[in-house]
Amino acid sequence: MRLRPSECVFGSLELLRLAFVTRFRFKGPYWHWRMETAFGRGKPPRAEMLRAALRYGAWARRMRKGV
Repeated sequence: MRLRPSECVFGSLELLRLAFVTRFRFKGPYWHWRMETAFGRGKPPRAEMLRAALRYGAWARRMRKGV
């Protein structure tokens, strides 16, 4: 399934906000937990991970906006 352009934009913005809130500590507890819950113990291909991250960012944005 392809990402819509709006998902790419809003997903990127929300991921940037999350990175700022976590002080860009990508090895910290939040991001470690996020990777485990999203992908389990395995690491998917880079393209799949990027797509999933953008979809998560778009979803998180929708949840924050109450849409």
